[in-house]
Amino acid sequence: MAAEESYPAELKYHAEHDWARVDGDTATVGITWYAQDALGEIVHFEPPEQGSSVAKDESYGEVESVKAVSDLIAPLSGEVAEVNQTLLDAPETINEEPYGEGWLIRIRLSEPSEVDGLMDVDAYRKLLEEQ
Repeated sequence: MAAEESYPAELKYHAEHDWARVDGDTATVGITWYAQDALGEIVHFEPPEQGSSVAKDESYGEVESVKAVSDLIAPLSGEVAEVNQTLLDAPETINEEPYGEGWLIRIRLSEPSEVDGLMDVDAYRKLLEEQ
């Protein structure tokens, strides 16, 4: 069952509908409630390889839903420190818990200053209202 609409205040948001939970030099990344709702039921997650590099605003993987295949766009640059292996067998977790067990990857940040360019929850909600 899909999660209720929410946008946690402690997260940072990217215009491509990703979120980041930053802890020191590491960020846990996922897609927002809005993104998973727009995609519909997610049936496949194609992650990057652990240890690979990701660049802000560049594609790093894909999610496939019953509607479409969509690129995942990195909100921050760095090295993929961890991939959520649970999603390989249970991609629907992204719909059920987009901010919890449905996280996608953890990035070891190469450019920590990029965090300052992400939106807070109020700015992200304003972006959604404009779409």
